[in-house]
Amino acid sequence: MPSPAKNPPISRLSQFLPPWPPAFTDKDIPSLAGKVYIVTGAASGVGYHLAKILYLKGATVYIAARSQARCDGAVEQVISETKSVVGDHGRLGTIVVDLSDFETIRPAVQSFLAKESRLDVLVHNAATMGPPPGSKDKQGNDLEIGTNCLGPYLLTLLLEHLLASTSTQPNTPVGSVRIVWEVSILQGHTSMEFEADGTPKVLTGFMANYMQSKVGVAWLTGLFADRLAEKGVLSVCVHPGLMPTGLQRHQPWVLRNVRSVYKPPINGAYSVLYAGFSPEVTMEDNGGYCMAWGRKCDLPDEIVLGKKSVAEGGSGSEEKFLDFCNKQLRDFL
Repeated sequence: MPSPAKNPPISRLSQFLPPWPPAFTDKDIPSLAGKVYIVTGAASGVGYHLAKILYLKGATVYIAARSQARCDGAVEQVISETKSVVGDHGRLGTIVVDLSDFETIRPAVQSFLAKESRLDVLVHNAATMGPPPGSKDKQGNDLEIGTNCLGPYLLTLLLEHLLASTSTQPNTPVGSVRIVWEVSILQGHTSMEFEADGTPKVLTGFMANYMQSKVGVAWLTGLFADRLAEKGVLSVCVHPGLMPTGLQRHQPWVLRNVRSVYKPPINGAYSVLYAGFSPEVTMEDNGGYCMAWGRKCDLPDEIVLGKKSVAEGGSGSEEKFLDFCNKQLRDFL
């Protein structure tokens, strides 16, 4: 697959303080009646606001979270907050899935497939950041690599057939079926370090493991761009912006500080809307990278070089990372 189209450079300051207003909001979304969406981590924060926007546009929206209580609470809150809004609202469903426990993912997908025959956009919003040192997922992997990379990878593998079949249904434009992967400011950390056995290293620097996991997410974005391009499915990653959300629950001092500087979580939902719905994002951008509050941006050179082998002048890091992922997930496919 060709590399995504080149975009104008974005300054460091503009990455942290994006121009206002957002380039794409709920006002730019037409009726989504008959369409089906999954948003992981939608019980709060950016995912919650995104699910509410899609629901108000008539879509069937599945709120995916790690417990039924969290799912049900989000559904009740959406209904309560929108009951006075005039219009043809959509339908809310729930998916109980814990991305840090791979055993939960296939049953969650099977439950969804028993109810739905299409999936228009899969949004990978759920993540964990800065958990206590030594935190592991249920299968023994570093918690951030497990939750942010391995779990979403498995979920997408189990749903890719439905995404591909949806893209071939009547009145479905090429590139309108999408996988949206949320990352962070990738320019802040553009490498991945490995142990001798190919396992990503557990790093000790501030947010280093989180940023490293988001490098992995960028490579997963490209993997599915390659796998599904012929089916007309678009895979793109997006940095939604810096906002106070539950993502900082392990770092309350960060949460306190960013509240006074950055925009509320709904603005992150606008960034994801841009990546998932804007007509500006086309198949030419497949495998590419978007930024807050709705801009296209080039992937950092080191992430691009990771896609090439050492013999080709690259680092070979993407292949090493994907080999690790496939090894960890082979018993769950």
